[in-house]
This record gives sequence, structure tokens and C-alpha cells, in this order.
Amino acid sequence: MKINLDDPNLTAFALGELSATDHAVMEKEVASDPEAQSFVAETQQFARLLKSEYDADRQRPPVRSENIVRMEEQRRLWSSTQWGSLAAALAIFAVLGVLAVSTIQREAGMVDKRIADNPKPTTQRESASETTVEAEPAPTIEMEVAQQPVAPSVPVAPNATPAPSTTYDFMEVKPKVAMDSVAAGKTGGLAASGPMPSKPAPMMRMLRQSGPGEMMEVDPPSRYRQDFNTATYDKVEENPFLPAATNPLSTFSIDVDTASYSNVRRFINNGSLPPKDAVRVEEMINYFSYDYREPEGDKPFSIDLDSTACPWDTSHRLLRIGLKAREVANEKRPASNLVFLLDVSGSMTPAERLPLVKQAMRLLVDKLSEKDRVAIVIYAGGSGLALKSTSGNEKEKILRALEDLKAGGSTNGAEGIELAYKVAADNFIKGGVNRVILATDGDFNIGVTNQGDLIRLIEEKAKGGVFLSVLGVGTDNLKDSTMQKLADKGNGNYAYLDSLDEARKVLVQQINGTLMTIAKDVKIQVEFNPARVASYRLIGYEKRMLRKEDFNNDKVDAGEIGAGHTVTALYEVVPAGAGATDPAASVPPVDSLKYQSPGPAAATTAQVDPKGSPEMVTVKLRHKKPDGETSELTERSFTDNGSKFENAAPDLKFAAAVAEFGMLLRDSQFKGKGTFGAVIEWAQEGKGQDKAGYRAGFIELARKAQTLKPREG
Repeated sequence: MKINLDDPNLTAFALGELSATDHAVMEKEVASDPEAQSFVAETQQFARLLKSEYDADRQRPPVRSENIVRMEEQRRLWSSTQWGSLAAALAIFAVLGVLAVSTIQREAGMVDKRIADNPKPTTQRESASETTVEAEPAPTIEMEVAQQPVAPSVPVAPNATPAPSTTYDFMEVKPKVAMDSVAAGKTGGLAASGPMPSKPAPMMRMLRQSGPGEMMEVDPPSRYRQDFNTATYDKVEENPFLPAATNPLSTFSIDVDTASYSNVRRFINNGSLPPKDAVRVEEMINYFSYDYREPEGDKPFSIDLDSTACPWDTSHRLLRIGLKAREVANEKRPASNLVFLLDVSGSMTPAERLPLVKQAMRLLVDKLSEKDRVAIVIYAGGSGLALKSTSGNEKEKILRALEDLKAGGSTNGAEGIELAYKVAADNFIKGGVNRVILATDGDFNIGVTNQGDLIRLIEEKAKGGVFLSVLGVGTDNLKDSTMQKLADKGNGNYAYLDSLDEARKVLVQQINGTLMTIAKDVKIQVEFNPARVASYRLIGYEKRMLRKEDFNNDKVDAGEIGAGHTVTALYEVVPAGAGATDPAASVPPVDSLKYQSPGPAAATTAQVDPKGSPEMVTVKLRHKKPDGETSELTERSFTDNGSKFENAAPDLKFAAAVAEFGMLLRDSQFKGKGTFGAVIEWAQEGKGQDKAGYRAGFIELARKAQTLKPREG
């Protein structure tokens, strides 16, 4: 149903002024009209913006003058200031007038009549050949939206029944916008010329005077404000040092996500250090590939182990576990059934969102062949099939469908997910690549918005053999935590696109790793030998930790690894006999058990035979085939040779540099003596051939970070 945007009930609905019954009726109508949703969202956001600025101004302390002013002068100052206050108040009412423009238009052309009855003062210059009429220019008021005091949002009538809360996706405004010209104390309202438009402009569009007696609409250059940031990141509690005697097993799921690194890069390139919780150290390390051995025979991956002195604390050791997945040539990649699930809601309008996603999808389409199929599902207030499953060699048809996509409306992500998986299931290729590629800023605000419900929905869909890749975009609206969880539970990976170059890396250079899963539910369990290890700490992977009982439980979900991917995990290890330098030694011991005698797990370091096995660790891995349900076990042991950091392999030096960089950005309590300067030095020593230039890019990023001040909080 198409809603008339001139209907004053629509504005009243947005501002919560309808009764509960009328609100429910209007809510159903708005849900079926994307244009009305955008109108409501913009109205709500502008009202919130006005209220937040008003509240902020009320909290500012009054300005106290250091000079004494005579009472007579104060009166004169107050009198002159009175008119300035009136002008400011009229400007505020002008803003509210724009916000309620649809209501004004419905009231029998009152604005037109006001303009006709109250013409601006004019002067006429006449000659024999022409008559020129010049309007006396009214003063232009510029409102600094982010700084100047404004009135609260439109109040609710005292007797009105509170309406249920309804929130839509919204747009934001540039901090400084030229507002309506107001002749303070003269016209008492909006200064305008000519008839008002028959259809209200979007709430975020402002009027400004472009010439004598002439008004024009101006869109703010940027719809998104950095000071209205709704990006969300899950809190990361760093893994502590654990004593090997009482906690000999460390169990976690692998992670091939890379989103954190490119997101951190975006912050630094824009001139600020990232929020601490945007830094996930394992994703930064795994952004880069490493020179590990190729798998043997038909094994899906190889396992490499090595160690060196820890560069930020030379009394500790640094243990590296490296996996390398089997490479698959492009011509041997199986047929693909891909469904592009693209967010086209209003928040995706800016160039770094939907336009970037469309460019990224074009890159991927260019790599597909006739054996591949592509469908495009879009979602905003609702969802729809923009392109039915189409052969990969019909590139013009696919690209035309991409080009036609426009952003607008709210974000019903769950409905889009349902449709995308249905399309994928309807075109399922047995033995092929079946994958949904979700591109969004993650702002799900209509339909199933609860994160837990979304995750359960994705988990259920993944059981059908269709995997999920998530491409995050955007800045101030990025729902990082949601997208990370969806990718994890959808048996896929999560990448953040901060540029077209990053899209090319993910969707062209690493296309097989992005699309083709070699092994799923990959788990690692490391057993530390207390005779050689006093304590240890896994660097990163905080969101991937598993219970020791989960390792052999095939019902527990874990990470996936794609063709050609490398996975790296680092442990900081305190050698046995470290004494007071062992961070875990300061942790109070657990009280003795009352109902059972201590078992082997309750042993102390003193009870360990120092003449036992020379091995430092034994590493076990479990994985399933992409279409399998039973895991397979691989096991390797490792003995530390005591090598120094200067003699470490270049790859290990570079991985250490990235790990320390992440800890510095997080201001980690475990960063030791590391500095940005040391990070740059280690990375240069570990740069290697660097054919793609990614390591050189990291070194430059570390140099930039070195010059930036830490973010508050």
C-alpha cells in the first residue's frame, strides 16, 4: 500500500503522537512502503538529534565573566541580547517547521497565504526600458547542528496515549548546514518565496537562500556524521597466563577471518587509532599468508611448529602453530552456486557502502564461468529477488542487475537471509560450492533483530550445506560483532572492505579460499608439558576459546579453512623454573577439594619430573570434510631448541611484529617492552619477498600509527 507522504498522521506516527490503536494501524501500512519508512526514519532521527543537542546544551556550565559590569550596562546588554535570542528561537522553530512540513502543507495553503499577505520589503528601480525588483535580503541563519543549542524534539500531548516504540533506519546530517532564512522579528516565520513543493522533501534536506527572493533545496554533502557513531564491537577480554601444571590443555577453534585488520587500517588511514575492541589480534596476524609446507597426499592441510625468544620479553618463548590448506587451481574449482545477499537499506547509500559492494561484486562476476551460477537477493524494508539464478557466462545480465540496485528503506536482514538460503537450496549443486555472500553494514533493525535469534537462524540454515561469507562495509554504522558471529555460525568467513583493493584481494586474488571450504569444524588442542613450561598465554582467539571437553565432541561447531588459506596461532610461553618472572605465579592457588582427593590435574610444578619428556607441547587437530559429520584426528609434538629471535625465520619475525602491533593498539597489559619502532624493525626483518605488497603496507601502517595519539577510553 502506498502512503501519502503529505498525510499529517505519518509525521505524528514518527514522533509517537498517535494513540496506540492508530499507531498499530499506521505501523502496518508503513511496513509495506519503503518510501514511507525512509520518511519516518529521517523524521525520527532529526527529532532525536534536536533533543540530544538540547540536552547537551543544558549540561554545559554557564559562562562566567571575569569583568564586573554595571547594572545599567547589564540591562542594555540584556535588551540587545533579547532580540538575538528571539532570532535564534525563530531559527529553531524554522527547523521544526521543516520537520513538520507535511503537516503545514495540508493546512489549506497557509504558508502560501502568509507569503502573499506579508511580502518582503522591496525597492523598485524603473526606467524606460526595464523595471527591476530587488528583494531586501533577509538575514541568513547558519545553525551549527553539532554545537548550537536547539529545542527538544516535538513534545507529546499530555493526554496522548503512549505509542509503542518503532525505530527505522535513519540518515544523519553534516555538522554544519545552512538553514532557512528568517527575518527575525519581521515575518515571524519561514522566509520563502513562491509556492511550497507539493510533496515534502526528505527531513534531512534543508532550505537555503540562493538568491534574492529565491530558495533552493540542498542535500548535505555527507549524510553520516562521525559524531553520531553507532558502530558496535564486542568487548575483548585478553587471554591470561595459565599455569601448565593445573591447566595443561588449551583448546580453541581456528579463525581465518581478516576483518579486524582492514578495519584497523581504515581507522589509522583516517587519522585515528581504532577502538580497543575493534582490534582482534588473531585476525590481524591471519590477514597475511605465511610460507608453510604444502599438505602431503590427500590431506586437507599441513601443520608447522616452531619457536623463538619472545621479542617483547626475552625471558619468555614464542611458540608458533601454522596450518596450510591445500591449494586448488582455478580450473579445478568445482561449480559454484552463489547467492549475493545485498543490503540496499538507506544506511548503505554512501560511496563506501553499496557503491563499493557493487564494484566488489563486479570483480567477482568477472572471475566466474559458465559452470557457475549467480542470483541476487536484496533486502531493505522487505526482501526481493533482483536476479534469479543465472549462468556465470551471462555477465552483462548479472552486471545490469547490479547496476540497477539503489539504496533506500529500513533493514529487514532476517527476511533477506531466509530468501537467500531458499534460492541457494533451490539451485543446490551437489559436490559444488554452495554459498551465500552477505554484504552489509550489519544494521538489522526490522524483523528479527535480536542477535541470538539471527545466529540461531544462520546455524539452522548452515545445516543444509550452504555456507556463508560476510563482507562488511561502512564506518559509523558498522555492526562488527553481529557480522562476526553470523560468519562464524554460517560456516564461513568475515572480511571488511575498506577499499576496492581489499575487495580485489578477497574476491579475486583469494577467490578459492573465500568460496571453497577444504575443512570445517577445525579445532586445535595444545597440551603443554609442565616439566618444560611454567605457564602460557594464547595471543588472540578470545572469541574462539573452547572447553577441553569440546575437542572430541563432534556436535560442537568450530572454524572453517578455505583452499590455500594459512592459519597462524601464537603462544607466549614462560619456561619452567621462571620463578617470580612467571605472571601466573601471582595468581592465588585454588583451595583444596573437600569431597575428592586431588587428581593429576591438581599437580604442582614441584611434583613434575624435570627429567621427563623433552617435548614442549603436543598439538592435536580435529577437522571434518566439508560434507562430513565425523571428525578426523591429526597429532604432532614439538621440542623447543632455544633459538634466539635474531635467528628466527622471517615469517615468524613478521608474525611477532603484527601480534605486538595489535597489543600496542589495544594498550595490552601483555605488550611488554615492545614499541611501534620495534614493530617496524621486526616487520622489516620479516618482510621477505612480499610479492603482493601487503607486508610493506603493514610497515607503512605502523609508521602512521606511531604518530597518532591513543583514543580516549
